[in-house]
Amino acid sequence: MDSCMGIIWNASLKDPTHSRQSKPRTTGLTMVLDKGIGLHSFRDMLQLAGEYIDFIKLGFGTAGITPIPILQEKLLLASSYDTFLYPGGTFFEVAFIQGKTSEYFHTLKQIGFTYVEISDGTIHLSEKERCYFIEEARSHSLRVITEIGKKEEHSITPINHLVHLFHQDRACGADFVIVEGRESGYNVGIYNHHGDPNISYVDQVCERVDHTHLWWECPKTPQQIILLRLLGVNANLGNICNTEILSLESLRRGLRSDTFFTFTTPLEKDLVR
Repeated sequence: MDSCMGIIWNASLKDPTHSRQSKPRTTGLTMVLDKGIGLHSFRDMLQLAGEYIDFIKLGFGTAGITPIPILQEKLLLASSYDTFLYPGGTFFEVAFIQGKTSEYFHTLKQIGFTYVEISDGTIHLSEKERCYFIEEARSHSLRVITEIGKKEEHSITPINHLVHLFHQDRACGADFVIVEGRESGYNVGIYNHHGDPNISYVDQVCERVDHTHLWWECPKTPQQIILLRLLGVNANLGNICNTEILSLESLRRGLRSDTFFTFTTPLEKDLVR
C-alpha cells in the first residue's frame, strides 16, 4: 500500500463532467437505502464509497428494531464521512398513529440523529398536520425531510398538489422534499408498471420548484439514466442500493457508456468520432 501513496487520478479522468461538488454538497445528493446491513458491511460501504454518499436512510421502521448501540455506531461512522443517517418515514407514521410523535422526536435526538423524515405514505396527514409535525420536529432541534406520495400501487400525486405541498413543506421548515418511488420503483409515483418514469411529469414539477431541495426516489439504474439525462448530473436521487453507489456516481460523471456522451463536451465528442 505504501507504494501507492501520492498516486492520484487526473481530475479530468476522475470527473469528465467537471461538475461534481466535494462534500458537503448542496446539489447532486445521493441517498442510500439501508435495509439492515451489519456494521462491517456499513463500514465497508463508507470506506469504498463514502465520498459519494450524502444521506443514508434506515428503511421502513428498521431503526426501531436495530440495537441502539449499533444505531449509534452507524451514526458515528456516517458522521466521520460527512454523511447523515436518518430513519425512514414509516417509523414516524407508526409514532403518529400511536400519538407518540413528541416522544419519537425526543428519542431520535437522544440517540444522536440530526434528521427525521415526515411522510404519509400509508397514513393520511392534513396540510395543517404536515406543517405542525415539521415544526414539532424542529422544536426538538431536528432537521426535516418530508416525503410526498402514497405507497399504494398506481398512486400518483397530481402535479399541482405536489408543487403546493413542496412549497408549503419548505415554508414550514423542511430542508428537503422527497417524491415517493418506493424501494421497488415500479407501479408507484412517477413510475409505471415497467418502471419507466413519467418524463413530462418530472419536467413540469422541476419547472415550478427549487430542484436543489427536491429528491427523486430512483432505485433502478435505467431510471437513474433517464433522470440524469433529463435533469443533469446533479439531480438529487434517493433509495439507491448500497451495492449501486459507485455505479450511480459513474453515471453522474459520464464514466459509463449510458451517459458517456450526455456529459462530454462537443470537442470531446468530435475526438471520439
